[in-house]
Amino acid sequence: MIDPEFLAILACPVCDDRPALRLEGEWLVCSKCGRKYPILEGIPQLTPEDGTLEPVRAEETHG
Repeated sequence: MIDPEFLAILACPVCDDRPALRLEGEWLVCSKCGRKYPILEGIPQLTPEDGTLEPVRAEETHG
């Protein structure tokens, strides 16, 4: 589990405006671009190479 205060200072390393990340299971997900960064053995892997981009779901684009 990631400490909420620590989570509050983490940001997406790819997006220029450094948007917040949200915790989803064992992943940190960018609130802007949707990239998912794994948490391995309790350590967030926040390099651009570690991020995976999820396909956007139709309901998110036509909301």
